Amino acid sequence: MRHQTRDSQQAREAKLDALHTKLTESVGALVSGEDWRRALEFSARFRSRSFNNTMLIYIQHNEAFQLGRVLAPTPTYVAGFKQWQTLGRQVMKGQSGYGILAPVTARFASRTPNNSESWRRLGRGERPQPGEVARTKMVGLRPAYVWDVSQTDGDPLPTQPAPTLLSGHAPAGLWEGLAAQVEAHGFTLHQVPDAAAIGGANGLTDFSTRQVSVRADMDDAARVKTLAHELGHVMLHSPDASGATDGAAIDAVLHRGIAEVEAESVALMIGAAHGLDTTTYTVPYVSSWASSVPGADPVEVVQATAERVRTTSLRVLDQLDTAQVGDGDPPGLIRETTQRRVPGRQAPGRSTDTPESRPVIEQTEQAVGL
Repeated sequence: MRHQTRDSQQAREAKLDALHTKLTESVGALVSGEDWRRALEFSARFRSRSFNNTMLIYIQHNEAFQLGRVLAPTPTYVAGFKQWQTLGRQVMKGQSGYGILAPVTARFASRTPNNSESWRRLGRGERPQPGEVARTKMVGLRPAYVWDVSQTDGDPLPTQPAPTLLSGHAPAGLWEGLAAQVEAHGFTLHQVPDAAAIGGANGLTDFSTRQVSVRADMDDAARVKTLAHELGHVMLHSPDASGATDGAAIDAVLHRGIAEVEAESVALMIGAAHGLDTTTYTVPYVSSWASSVPGADPVEVVQATAERVRTTSLRVLDQLDTAQVGDGDPPGLIRETTQRRVPGRQAPGRSTDTPESRPVIEQTEQAVGL
């Protein structure tokens, strides 16, 4: 039994190593601004997943396409083995799942939660003692698996409406929704007559006066894109923005190139989530801004930047009452809000990413940027 446990642990570590290698290679391949734009567009359509996991899904699906196992080069909807079953669909024989990174969590308890050394790990089924505070923390990673809808068959999925836009037009309610969020952060929004009024820019965020300005002489789509860009600055780069004290935020403030990349990327993801044409969104070469932080690994800078962009975009999108494209989850998938213990044993290549376990996994995944 001890040999089996050790062999199982070694097999899991080997799979994790392989996934980390694949992830590093895929992120390292983001060389140009065009590559970055395509990666974020894909992430916008799979925004229920972390940036790292969207990259893993993208590259593995493309590999499957090259081998002729799937018919399209990009996936449509992905879900775990048992999640597909809840929708009346089955993974087809011979279809391998796409490995992703999922956190392993454990329960901890403490009588003095402000003391980081006071937390003790609870055993399986153990409950906190009277007076103790309990929290769930991530203690590691495990490989999990998802499949694209094209790798399954069974009941048809519900039809999901997609936003349709005319060139130059903005989605209904998007300007108003973004403007409300700018004002909710304590900034006033002004529409100026032209670029000359704000130093030749399309938009400007002034943290000293807490004012956001946007040119009024652009078409609706351009105005919305600019407003989303400035909202990105407001949320990520204001001295009192939420999370502005973390290392990534400080890097962005100190290195103007990263701050502009983050703001433009937030605008890009919000636009892509609404079906806007994002081909005109401009991001400089990844190699230039990813190398601007002294002593930092460019791949890690890209991953941190992308995850900050994704989580910020999600905060914006979740508050908008607008028609948006899907988030990568199959239409009709209902996630349970309660957690049940996931069985420790599973069939090879099958996911424990079940509706019961997913809410906790997703919450932790977003928090740690997996």
